[in-house]
Amino acid sequence: MAAPEKPAAKQRRPSVFSDLNPALNSLFGEILDWMLAPLLLVWPISIAVTHHIADQIANHAYDHVLAEHVTRIVHTVRVTPDGVVATLPSSASPPSFDDEIDRQYFQLAVAGGESLAGIAEIPSLRGGDNTTPGAVHFRNANLMDEPVRIAYQLLPSVSDARPLLVQAAETRKQRKTLSSRIISGVLLPQFAIIPLAVVLVWLGLSRGLRPLGRVRERIRDRRADDLAPINLRTVPEELQPIVSAFNDMMVRLQDNLDAQQRFISAAAHQLKTPLTGLKTQIELALRESDPAQLRDYLQRISTGVDRASHLTYQLLQLARAEASHENATQKMEPVDLGELAREVTMHCVPRALAKNIDIGFEEPDRPMKIVGVPLLLREMIDNLIDNAIKYTPEGGAVTVRLRFDAGWVLEIEDTGIGIAADDRGRVFDRFYRVLGTEVDGSGLGLAIVREIADLHEASIVVLDNPQGRGTLIRLVFPMT
Repeated sequence: MAAPEKPAAKQRRPSVFSDLNPALNSLFGEILDWMLAPLLLVWPISIAVTHHIADQIANHAYDHVLAEHVTRIVHTVRVTPDGVVATLPSSASPPSFDDEIDRQYFQLAVAGGESLAGIAEIPSLRGGDNTTPGAVHFRNANLMDEPVRIAYQLLPSVSDARPLLVQAAETRKQRKTLSSRIISGVLLPQFAIIPLAVVLVWLGLSRGLRPLGRVRERIRDRRADDLAPINLRTVPEELQPIVSAFNDMMVRLQDNLDAQQRFISAAAHQLKTPLTGLKTQIELALRESDPAQLRDYLQRISTGVDRASHLTYQLLQLARAEASHENATQKMEPVDLGELAREVTMHCVPRALAKNIDIGFEEPDRPMKIVGVPLLLREMIDNLIDNAIKYTPEGGAVTVRLRFDAGWVLEIEDTGIGIAADDRGRVFDRFYRVLGTEVDGSGLGLAIVREIADLHEASIVVLDNPQGRGTLIRLVFPMT
């Protein structure tokens, strides 16, 4: 059987200038891209603009000479009884495409009519040409399959006759030559300037990013246990927001490490107590020969094992709740909180009956849909109900209530010993237990509840039982 194909890795956008190692996400390459890419984009535009300006310069120089030819011809135009006469310069012979010298052609004609003198092949005016009389105008056309530049002037009509048209045409070879020289004179230096600019930008960026390297070296040379913030006064202004965020992260990391250390120390102490008791009971049992006394020791050992097992289970629950903060979005799913609370309540009925406690369930009037982790929500509700049963004396009552009040509300109400106002702010701390109670416990139940409630963005509050003696714990979940 063929091995399953591995999913293709997500490709990073390649950098124009940093593809030597495409696996790196280079800040240097990104800055170089954004500095040089606009330059390479503007360069073709610069070439087009230079070409246009060079054509205008070349046309301006040669158009001036061509206009003088038209003006001189206009000054020689005479109207005689035999017709219109004018002195025209000699027109060039038919063009030779191997000849680089421009050729000039002249014409005197009736506007829109027959040619009176000169080269008849020069095109007449078209609809879009300027026909203002008395001024020299220019246009481009083709003469004998060769592009030419034409200067022309309309003369006012004599009596009712059509106006006269004087035209001088010139091929465009020298214009193109002059334009090419201008373009090459402007663009050739750019071929040297652009590589030089790239090198200078490269060197400038390399020098400008050195402070980033110094910060990197300072962080890398730290000891593994050194989580002290970096002094912002020794960091460039542009890097201060990043280093400040890094310092904040280090502070949070230090707080987490301190909390873990306190948790490990407290957990070790809590586990040490039942294990020490178990060892003592086992040693006494090994020396005991009386069957009745031996049975008593074994019963105590069994109770101690149950306590240690329960403590270990709650520690695992707390660790699971804390770990879920990192990947909760991967486990979250729609949950009917009312149905889940009903199942957990039914599961707790035998524990309540064992203490002769009346356990009740008040279901909501509508489905309570939230987004959460079903396993953690089940453990949270189970801890709340177990805590209520544990601290409620025999013959008491525990009620699980769900309702809607500006959010989904879950309430666990009991008729137990209650929690003093001074202790309500600390009952959610790990391993904290209210003094003066005779109930065995690890002090982790409500700490687990707080962790799971925070994970689901639920608020939690401890109140007096409004019905009298006891406690009411209320959780409010946001609407989804």
